Amino acid sequence: MAEPTNIILYIQLSGYCIAAILSLCITIPMSMHQENFQGHCLLFTTGEWREKDGQFVVNWASQAYCNFTIFVGVVMFVISATQIYRLSLFLYKGKDSSFFSAFVDVISSVFMCSMTLTAALFITLGFDVWCGEMTRRFESCADATENDICRADGIEPKGFYMQMFTAQFGVWLSWATWCGLTVFALLKLCRYHQQENIRVSMAKERKRLINEDLVQEVPHPHASARPGRDNPAQDDIRGKVVVQGNQIVVDVTNRPDLLN
Repeated sequence: MAEPTNIILYIQLSGYCIAAILSLCITIPMSMHQENFQGHCLLFTTGEWREKDGQFVVNWASQAYCNFTIFVGVVMFVISATQIYRLSLFLYKGKDSSFFSAFVDVISSVFMCSMTLTAALFITLGFDVWCGEMTRRFESCADATENDICRADGIEPKGFYMQMFTAQFGVWLSWATWCGLTVFALLKLCRYHQQENIRVSMAKERKRLINEDLVQEVPHPHASARPGRDNPAQDDIRGKVVVQGNQIVVDVTNRPDLLN
């Protein structure tokens, strides 16, 4: 039967493989979107529809929203690839990570949880703002992909809906994956901490037993002394006690003087 830590190791390896695939679902669509929009980012972008020609006068939001999500995808891919290689070596050699390595895994997983959650909120809320502007003219946000909505900036709207949907799907699944990896990293860290406490307790108990054995082996300095040996009066009484019937008679003719 496999050890629990090995089971966790297999689960972690599977989770990092999933995270590596999902990172591509974030990076590739967002990069394609920025290329089609001439470097602009539609997240949190607003504007006004011009009545005379039906063009959308865009008030572009900061590119940092799209750049951040791409950055999160790249970092997630690098970390996942590194962990896949590292855990594969552990499985090949039949070993497991150390306590410090498990602690680093917890920190990196928590860090990626916060990063992917932030990116997910950027994509979800930012895309909702853009679609709100599109539905002012079209029946649905997806209908805007079939129309030339902004000739002035030379953007290519075809495919932006599918790109944002794919990125949104990937980033939320990535967040769920990293939350799971954080849980299993914490389980491994707690197991290592429990094992360390058991080792310390066993060492203390072994030391206590050794000390007790040493105390029992030391001879008592008065082990051969008879009770009352230090009292000369008791030595004088021995040999002067006579049993007569049911009475005990003590010869006190030569009673020692205890006062002198």
